[in-house]
Amino acid sequence: MDIRAAMLAVIDKQSSGSNLQSGSVLRDTAAEVFGRRTNDLEDQAMLTQFHELFRTGYLAWGLNMSNPNPPFFHLTDQGRRTLAKLSSDPGNPDGYLRRLDTAGAINPIARSYIVEALACFVADLNKSGAVMVGAASESLILELRDEVEKKISSLGRPVPKDIKDWRVTRILSGLKGVFDQAKASIPRSLLERYESHWPAFTQQIRAARNDAGHPSSVDPITQDTVHASLLIFPELLKLAADLRGWVNNSLT
Repeated sequence: MDIRAAMLAVIDKQSSGSNLQSGSVLRDTAAEVFGRRTNDLEDQAMLTQFHELFRTGYLAWGLNMSNPNPPFFHLTDQGRRTLAKLSSDPGNPDGYLRRLDTAGAINPIARSYIVEALACFVADLNKSGAVMVGAASESLILELRDEVEKKISSLGRPVPKDIKDWRVTRILSGLKGVFDQAKASIPRSLLERYESHWPAFTQQIRAARNDAGHPSSVDPITQDTVHASLLIFPELLKLAADLRGWVNNSLT
């Protein structure tokens, strides 16, 4: 079991009690992860994860003004938001990836970028995280483009110029043109998801990626921005997978 995921689960369980204390959380985490007496290296691995939760703003020392110091600690607003959706929140990478696996087939390139995006997110490296999510999303778009191009060619029709372009902005425009022209034949449920989730790529994920890559200020990317991109990504993954299926079976 992943130490971070187990520790968050222990904190979630203990936070419903009167207070949180470091020793109790660490002991219960050791029991969950190792189920036996731990050695120094294992202890240090747990202490490192515990420290990271403080460093990246999920936890803070102290319970109240009467108990402001260790071993007492409390959840920050960010920590409470993560625990509210612990099973699939990006703050719990293992849980997020399990959720992603249920959203649709993801190609190895996109998955590798998302894994790194999650590592950046939990380490509070927001610019890097935004770029990684953007790269993962672009991989999905290129995969969808390839399916559309292959299908149109198989029908003996000319492939739109934008579809063949190397620039993702032009590819997105070309794909939108294909799907908009075929709206009447797209199943209603898929069409509704396309119209609601497709703009999320250009307006949220891609915009955050571009801001990180071409900054207009010293600190343009916040943790909330990367969090939002990661939360949107599974919907984009499912939409891309369903659109590929429709293209292969129904595009005429």
